[in-house]
Amino acid sequence: MRVVVAEDSVLLREGIVRLLIEAGHEVAAAVGDGPALVEAVAAHAPDVAVVDVRMPPSHTDEGLRAAVQARRSAPGTRVLVLSQYVELAYADELLADGRGGVGYLLKDAVVDVDGFLDALDRVGSGATVLDPQVIAQLMLRGRRDPVQTLTPREREVLELMAQGYSNTAIGRALVIGDGAVEKHIGNIFTKLDLPPDADQHRRVLAVLTYLRT
Repeated sequence: MRVVVAEDSVLLREGIVRLLIEAGHEVAAAVGDGPALVEAVAAHAPDVAVVDVRMPPSHTDEGLRAAVQARRSAPGTRVLVLSQYVELAYADELLADGRGGVGYLLKDAVVDVDGFLDALDRVGSGATVLDPQVIAQLMLRGRRDPVQTLTPREREVLELMAQGYSNTAIGRALVIGDGAVEKHIGNIFTKLDLPPDADQHRRVLAVLTYLRT
């Protein structure tokens, strides 16, 4: 398979590259940040992108966000996410399209070389491969308040909505455009299961849901 690797740790990145080459795969590019991943996927059209979640500059979820963006730009791209911890903020978006070809493994799994290569092959063939701990966290979150399903940015928007900010004021506070604010609010309504209803004000219901948490 043709693979792109995105990992900011040089030692781990080179280790994954060597492992893939020895297993007979072609490594089209090996990069160290999210934007470079998106560019590499566009340039090389890999079968699978192996992506670390935490990359520069903030080392939070840049890799996962970049993977979501890359998959949107090139829908046929399969993604195998590696993470030291279970990061679920954007995991739903990665899994939401239902096309498969997505994997999420904890980095400890890379120690099991055969298991890692097997997961890569299965993701490359279109399967969904999730670490048992990721499955457990997804199931646990499914039993929590729906506000927990929001991304960090959507939670910021909802918090400002609860403070009575207008869309324009939210945009100014977060330094984003009106269109982005409207998109975030639309996502909030969807995730909180608030479909259009002429008899109820979804904005008020969203705020009430937030205040109950």
